[in-house]
Formats: sequence, C-alpha cells, structure tokens
Amino acid sequence: MIEIMDTTLRDGEQTSGVSFSASEKLSIVRLLIEELKVDRVEIASARVSNGEYNSVSRIAGWAKKQGHIHQLEVLGFVDGDSSLNWIKNAGCEVMNLLCKGSLKHCTEQLRKTPETHIADILKSLEYADKMGIEVNIYLEDWSNGMIDSPDYVFHMIDNLKNKNIRRFMLPDTLGVLNPENTMKYCRRMQEHYPDIHFDFHAHNDYDLAVGNVFAAALAGIKGFHTTINGLGERAGNTPMTSVIAVLHDQLKLKTNIVEKNLYKVSRMVSSYSGIRIPNNKPVTGDSVFTQCAGIHADGDNKNNLYFNDLLPERFGRTREYALGKVSGKANIIKNLESLGIDLDKESMMKVTKRVIELGDKKEVVTQDDLPYIIADVLHNENIDRIKLVNYSLSLTHGLRPTATVRIDIEGDEYEWTAAGDGQYHAFSKALWKIYNKLGKPIPTLTDYNVSIPAGGRTDALVQTVISWSFNGNDFKTSGLDVDQTGAAIKATMKMLNMIENM
Repeated sequence: MIEIMDTTLRDGEQTSGVSFSASEKLSIVRLLIEELKVDRVEIASARVSNGEYNSVSRIAGWAKKQGHIHQLEVLGFVDGDSSLNWIKNAGCEVMNLLCKGSLKHCTEQLRKTPETHIADILKSLEYADKMGIEVNIYLEDWSNGMIDSPDYVFHMIDNLKNKNIRRFMLPDTLGVLNPENTMKYCRRMQEHYPDIHFDFHAHNDYDLAVGNVFAAALAGIKGFHTTINGLGERAGNTPMTSVIAVLHDQLKLKTNIVEKNLYKVSRMVSSYSGIRIPNNKPVTGDSVFTQCAGIHADGDNKNNLYFNDLLPERFGRTREYALGKVSGKANIIKNLESLGIDLDKESMMKVTKRVIELGDKKEVVTQDDLPYIIADVLHNENIDRIKLVNYSLSLTHGLRPTATVRIDIEGDEYEWTAAGDGQYHAFSKALWKIYNKLGKPIPTLTDYNVSIPAGGRTDALVQTVISWSFNGNDFKTSGLDVDQTGAAIKATMKMLNMIENM
C-alpha cells in the first residue's frame, strides 16, 4: 500500500499570492481526510505567525475530536525545542523536521559542519522524545545531495537511522531530477537502507514531477507527497490527481485515495486559492472528458473505441460531447453535501444568505456556482474597518465612464467623483482620490482575472480575482457578483481591509 501525504496547506500555500483563511484550511483538511482518505496532511510550518498558530490550533481541535490527530503534520526546524513547543502548544503530535540533505546547504546556508548539524538534529530528536512528538525528517535538497555529495547523504542517514524517526523524506527541492536519475538515486536509498520508510517529494520545474514519481515508485519508494492542483512554489508540486492515476493505472499500486472525490476537492481548492484549473489539466480540467470530433462520438457508440482507463465516472465526472448541458435548480444543503463540503452552522448561514441574495439577481444558482460563493463568503474573515457606503457608475456613449464613490473609514464618510477609461477604472480613481486626500498608501494592481463557472450560461456568476502588491507583499483578493464590475469592486474592498491589518 502506497502512502499519500498532502501538503497543499504547507508547501502549496507557498504558491505566489495564495493564502487560505482559517475556515478554508479547516474545510480543506476535512475534505482531504474524510472525503479523499489521504494518509497524512502537512498543515503548516511552525513559528510562522500568530494567525498560522490559531489556524493550526483550530484544525488540531477538530482532528482530536474526530480521531485524526496523528494524520496531521507540521514542518519544524532544527532550533532546539522552539518548533517543538510551538507544535505541542498548538495541539499537534507529529513534526516533519527540516534538515539539510546536501553538503552545500549544510556548509553554505547553515555554515556548519555535518557533525555540528547532526548534533543539533540529535538535540531536537531528544526534545521530541521527551515531549512525545513523533518525528519524520526532510532531507532538504536531497536530489542535489545525491548528485554532488552522496557520501554526505549516507553519512547523515547512518547517524540518524537508529533514532526514533518514523520516515525519511527525500525532496527534489529545486526540481532538478528526471525519471532516469530519480530511479537511480531512489534505488540506492532502498538498497542501502531496506528497513527505512522513504517518502519522495517532487517539484515540477521541468514538468517531470509525475514522471519522477513513477520512477520513484518503480524503485520501491512507499510514500509520496502531493498537493491539490499541483499548488506550490515556482512551477508547483506534484498534483494528487495525476499521481493517483499513474499509481493506480500504470503501476497497479494501491492507495487509500477515493478517486470519485478528487474532482470536487480540486474545484473547491481552486476557488479558495484563486488559481484556475487549466481546461486541459488531466482528470480535473473542464475539457478532458469532452469529445469534440464527430468521429470520436461515433467511435464511442461502437464499443467505446475512444475510451481509455481514465473513465470520468471514476472521478465523479461525466463524459460530454461539446454541446453543453443544462443545470437545474437544487437545494443548497444537498448540493453542499454532494460537493463533500461540511460547513459549521455560522458559515452555513452566511453561505445560505448569500445564495438567497444572488438568487434574487439571477434565474438559477447552480452547484457550479457554489464553490465560488463559498470562497467569497469565507475568505474574508476580518472585521471591516473600511466599508463601501454606496457608489454610482455612469456609462454614456461618447463620454468617459464616471463613478461617484462614498466610503466609510472607521465611522467617517468620504465621497469623490472621477472619470476613467472604464467603469472599474473610474471607481478606482475616485477611491484613490480619497486615499490621496487622507495621505493613505495605495497598493499596486498587478493582475486582473475574470472567470465564470463552466457551462456557458449567460446568467452565471462572475468571479473577479485581483492580484495586488503592497509594501513588499503580493496577495490576491476575489469578489463574486452577477456583474463583472461589481465583483471587482468587492475584491477591491476586501483588499482595502486586508492592507489595514498589514
């Protein structure tokens, strides 16, 4: 049986501009453990922030009640007992200790000898034993360690293999491996240490992450790290959907993953993160189970000549023939259940209220709309210090669009009118006029994306995701409305309240 450890909430959240709220993190953990049946979930890095600590404590509280606490893991550092105390106080019981897996990282980043680094690791392991914390070890930059300094790698493991370490985890930290040398190096590890459980952690810089997982599995590795939708730094991590398809179909290996729930979890994480799933993404893309050519449809009617083992029904999907399909009305609670979403009472009330409001503006609120609605309602949990009192947009043929904006900043109201090249541009110019008058700093808009749920419905909701840069921080906010400009304005108001707390 192959173990799957998902690190969407730790490594995946290092995707540029992605930051999950506490409610979103708990929702994702529930989906990963209870719907997908992943073996382990890496939920955070220790000592990052007070907000991260509160999120971990909330997740740990839920996990203890549900009997899942040993499935939660937190990245810790070789810092004596500091990371361990953070993890213990937050309520977790497993630490993934980040150690150096290459001589260069040890001597040039830590500026330590291998012996000193090993001694420091042993101290952390001693503290962990006293606290009752289970430890797995990351050998950071292991791939370059095997390329440049294999003796260092073996020296590290030789000095640690008899300690109380559950798993040794082998990261291709910079995504430099290919299937050929992945198999070579993983086999060397297995041959040197046949009794050790190894995990493989791939990155996708050369678009070889899934191929490298294939090679590592052939070499005998028993654990793999993934993220939902391949989220992660740079080109991302290995996407769970592709890994599961390859392990199950190409290698005939077994995991505990429930395939039929992969698609709905993928969609939910996409909405929370603001990172869209490419239409041609294997398993989860909108187009991958849509036949366009007439010859393919004809072949499907003649003993399924154009089918392969990746049947859409395995992943909770249906095959389409480029004609679209009509979505009907559905009860909000039943739709949430079918999407595998378990919201607390307060969040459910917020989502239900939002659905009712949107239902008054459009003909139908469908299941396709729900991930957008939930992300919009739950993502902004801060108390609004800046409120939009009202606004007026004017679009007249032959004249520049104008906007009049009135906002409330902690009880004081301000109003301004401005013209722009478009309605949202006019709105933002009026807003920045107010900010300039008050001497308040103004963020930079770096990207602007508009999306609607799949299906081509003319009354679909619009999600606008705007990327911002402010005081060295890059982040995204999203807004949801039946109107594109209205969605952009909501995303902007979320941003204003976020920067007030930076």
